[in-house]
Amino acid sequence: MISRMFSRFNISIGSVTHQIFKKPTSLSRSVIARKFCNEIARPENFATAGTMNDVHIKMMERIGLEPGYSPIPRSREHLIQYQPSSADLPPRSMADSFTSAVIPLSSSKSLQDLYVSYLGHVRFGRLMQDMDLFAVWVCHQHVNIPNLDKNIHLPYTFVTIMVDKIDFTDFSPKGTSDIRLSGHVSWVGKSSMEIVVWLEQEFEGTYKKITRALFLMAARNATNTGPAPVNQISPGNEHEQNILIGGEERKKRRIDHQKMSLLKVVPSNYEQSIMHDIFTRITRKDTIQLDKRVLPANGKWMADCSIMNTIPCFPEHRNAHNKVFGGFIMKIALENSWVCAYLHAKSRPKLETISDISFEKPVDVSSFLQMNAYVTYTEMNFMVVMVVADVLNPTGGRMTSNVLYYVWKCNESVPEVIPGSYHEMMWYLMGRRKLNYALGLTSGV
Repeated sequence: MISRMFSRFNISIGSVTHQIFKKPTSLSRSVIARKFCNEIARPENFATAGTMNDVHIKMMERIGLEPGYSPIPRSREHLIQYQPSSADLPPRSMADSFTSAVIPLSSSKSLQDLYVSYLGHVRFGRLMQDMDLFAVWVCHQHVNIPNLDKNIHLPYTFVTIMVDKIDFTDFSPKGTSDIRLSGHVSWVGKSSMEIVVWLEQEFEGTYKKITRALFLMAARNATNTGPAPVNQISPGNEHEQNILIGGEERKKRRIDHQKMSLLKVVPSNYEQSIMHDIFTRITRKDTIQLDKRVLPANGKWMADCSIMNTIPCFPEHRNAHNKVFGGFIMKIALENSWVCAYLHAKSRPKLETISDISFEKPVDVSSFLQMNAYVTYTEMNFMVVMVVADVLNPTGGRMTSNVLYYVWKCNESVPEVIPGSYHEMMWYLMGRRKLNYALGLTSGV
């Protein structure tokens, strides 16, 4: 294990200088499958949804919602009887669910005000919110119930389970040009769906890629009280077959990650050597008082590399069941991570990768949502920021609803973050895994 790690890094124990070698160039079967998923296979005839506002309106109509807030959501209990069995659902190709929508920034000054940053670029938090909504719309395109009367609303609810690794290109989207979202279902389970979503922006007559994201969605019944079956995938061609293979491998990788989580297993031998190295670096050599810590040069304690923001939730950001829309949480978390990274580096960072986003618990629209952002790992000019979203109970207590990881990059080296406790050390090692995974150096375990 240690020899394998030394082959990837030139590490001097007691020094914080790590030289990262180039990524491996050999293409494994999983890399080839991921390559196919990275390419947009746009069918000749596919459903264009219009604008993202049109998407929102169409989804509300399909599930039977009307504008206007009520503290008690409109009952959908009567739709339970229309939930199909797996046998009632015909197989679907990926092309069947392919759709696209546009954010018309070029023609809407009001939208420009919502999306633009102070430098004129598009706010990535806003785009993440749109991508989450669009992923739900793709689910609507995939689920097909032939025997459902057209006058009956869709007896389904779709919720986000997690968002997989998201890489961003060097193209910086502007706040005055249209942005196109495209996507389709790339893998299905019994009641879950993986959705691939691309973001592109019009630039000099063509569309430039901004990013690609993988959303893992759960199909639930009309009242969101149990799972609902989904149409299986019948690949329409070899390209779709390769994408489906990649989906199966990503499912296996997610299971492996869960098994190797530091919440379940002890750190590896090499990770334990990292822990000991940090311990020796922060322990004074001229005293036997082991509780006296010394901060290394150009280092900052992890406890001093965090920010916290508490916001009240409102019906403006609700879904059909008066829960906070997952895309809104993603937007707030990303923007908090950016602030945390900016303050730590003292220069404007660039978003490189979103390693993963997990959705643990739903958030009521009456909740107080506390966002805690921590710089958990740094290496050269990279920073890993972990954001923990907690739901606060006014009478006491809290519950974690989301955990999100972001990899930021600066032009210059950033201050090293130093864990000050065993708890923070585990965060440090998790951050290190996220960075290695983001850079393609390891599987992230």
